[in-house]
Amino acid sequence: MSKSSNSLIAFVLGAGVGTALGILFAPDTGSNTRDRLSYRLKKYKNELEELIDELVEGKELHLNEAKTEGKRVINDAKNKAENLLNDVNKLIDQINKDN
Repeated sequence: MSKSSNSLIAFVLGAGVGTALGILFAPDTGSNTRDRLSYRLKKYKNELEELIDELVEGKELHLNEAKTEGKRVINDAKNKAENLLNDVNKLIDQINKDN
């Protein structure tokens, strides 16, 4: 993972822990606090799962684009090499005819 990804994860985890501790020490009944905490944790879990899915899909998209671009470059190079080889063969044939 990159440095910015690690920082983002650390920030999110820190915010989550801070929120949980704030809720736990809030002046409210235990059952209300647990219900709110459970609700928020489920909400954050769903948001993180969606973010992870988006990141994975984005990576796959970039890999597919890179593969496609790589194949295009290889085909272009192959075509140019074949054209160059044909031109060289024509020059050799012309030189042989002149001699």
